[in-house]
Amino acid sequence: MNIIAEHGTLFLALACGFGFFMAWGIGANDVANAMGTSVGSRALTIKQAILIAMVFEFMGAYLAGGEVTATIRKGIIDADLLTDTPELMVYGMLSALLAAGTWLMIASIKGWPVSTTHTIVGAIVGFASVGISVDAVHWGAVGKIVMSWVVSPVLAGTISFSLFMSVKMLILDTDDPFHKAKKFIPIYMWMVGFMIGMVTLLKGLKHVGLDIDLGLGSNFANALPIAAVIGLAVAALGGVFLARIKETPNPDSRFDNVEQIFAILMVFTACAMAFAHGSNDVANAVGPLAAIASTVQSGGLIAAKSAMPWWILLVGGLGIVVGLATYGWKVIATVGRKITELTPSRGFAAELGAASTVVIASATGLPVSTTHTLVGAVLGVGFARGIGAINLRTIGVIFMSWIITLPAGAGLAIIFFFLFKGIFS
Repeated sequence: MNIIAEHGTLFLALACGFGFFMAWGIGANDVANAMGTSVGSRALTIKQAILIAMVFEFMGAYLAGGEVTATIRKGIIDADLLTDTPELMVYGMLSALLAAGTWLMIASIKGWPVSTTHTIVGAIVGFASVGISVDAVHWGAVGKIVMSWVVSPVLAGTISFSLFMSVKMLILDTDDPFHKAKKFIPIYMWMVGFMIGMVTLLKGLKHVGLDIDLGLGSNFANALPIAAVIGLAVAALGGVFLARIKETPNPDSRFDNVEQIFAILMVFTACAMAFAHGSNDVANAVGPLAAIASTVQSGGLIAAKSAMPWWILLVGGLGIVVGLATYGWKVIATVGRKITELTPSRGFAAELGAASTVVIASATGLPVSTTHTLVGAVLGVGFARGIGAINLRTIGVIFMSWIITLPAGAGLAIIFFFLFKGIFS
């Protein structure tokens, strides 16, 4: 307790710095998963993608980022074992943030799209099992998170495959794909708006002090009609842009005009993916930061549950935006151009499938890996065209970087943990 009282302000300052560094790494590396398909399909330039992501990543992190944070913060470690030594929780979470931020920086420089969720979970498990006790880790909770790493790419791949097949059936394989696209694309736009609306209403607004009650009973029932109206607003806005696109005869490809329409749709799905990513992955930076803040501010009491202060989500959101703006372009190129050839229609299916998966995960509090989700989604779209459409060498490099990530995060966290313990104890 004396250590917390003596160095509390310093611990809080370090936590904010390391949390920002970790969030910077998420922006530099993981946001490529949100924006890579838009850039790869040439629906957006890198500059446009970064601007969209800066706005919607921050909104997702700030408005809807609190649910998954609880899993990262409290679900992995048994806090009861640290009641008499709260400083170990502080050292551990500081080391987890610094380790994860360091590994993400290395991966970003190399252009590897690694999982920030893998990194932070590996770091927390590493310091807890070696620095405290193997019993301090909730292995059941870790097992669920590990299971989500398999479930999320399979689910995203399945949704994306189904979406792309629906696009083929309803639009691409018809006699008049241009007019079919104008007819059906507003429905896809409505899906994007509805999905963002649901996650914001169900999980986000309570973090900024708003609570909507239409007298319909459950929060879910209250959210449905409002999300449906948000979806209609998004579809109406998209309709205005669609009306401006005129069909121009092209003897070489009858799909050029259709892909132009899908390029507009991709702007909407890029916003959805950035929002979904921010809501899920901000937890990786602010979960450990929230654990340190609540321990320091309570004078060393490790609470079973504590509120998520708004300023912590702000640190995470700002860090993500700065990381994206300064170094996001490198991994965007890997994800967008090196897995499979993407057109706007394929990129749309991948992005909406991945965003839907992340939103489902964020709403249920399961910290899935956005990297796994988006790579799974891109693979799903690639499989719709046959295995030959996929660059297996790139996939091999990505899988290898995923395997290295867990031990890298754990190893760095163990080193930093004993370093902090040596300095302060």
